[in-house]
Amino acid sequence: MSYPAPRYLGETGEASGTFRPADTATDLRFAGGGGAHYLATGALTGGQFGLYRWDMAGEPTGPGPHFHRTMTESFFVLSGAVRLYDGQGWRDGHPDDFFFVPEGGVHGFRNESGEPASMLILFTPGAPREAYFEGLAALATADPKPGKEQLDEFFLQHDNHWV
Repeated sequence: MSYPAPRYLGETGEASGTFRPADTATDLRFAGGGGAHYLATGALTGGQFGLYRWDMAGEPTGPGPHFHRTMTESFFVLSGAVRLYDGQGWRDGHPDDFFFVPEGGVHGFRNESGEPASMLILFTPGAPREAYFEGLAALATADPKPGKEQLDEFFLQHDNHWV
């Protein structure tokens, strides 16, 4: 394996980094507690990747088994205990545990501990996951609740295929 072809062709480099201080407010709050921090969106990274910090409250939460056709997903547990589904069974993830899922890999995650947990989620390439996360939050508080057809369309639009 070798390095990819150069994408920056300048001679001197440039000041183009983006800094996000640790005390930046949560980008999306969940009704039951917790939230998502949009650390590096696909838009920011030119579609290369999307990086998010996912904070879960103590209530059981998280998606069941599913897969994506267009992107990989990686998880890095920062704090607490996170259950990670690897396509064969659930594993207990703890701080510093890492889990990579290629395109088509069945996976899921849950916080069932009763305590807060946090992890980093990395998508490659950088799909527009913010719309998915915000849509999930809206669906959770929608009244009336959407029907199966509307939910199916939402999940397909965002490359979530439930198993």
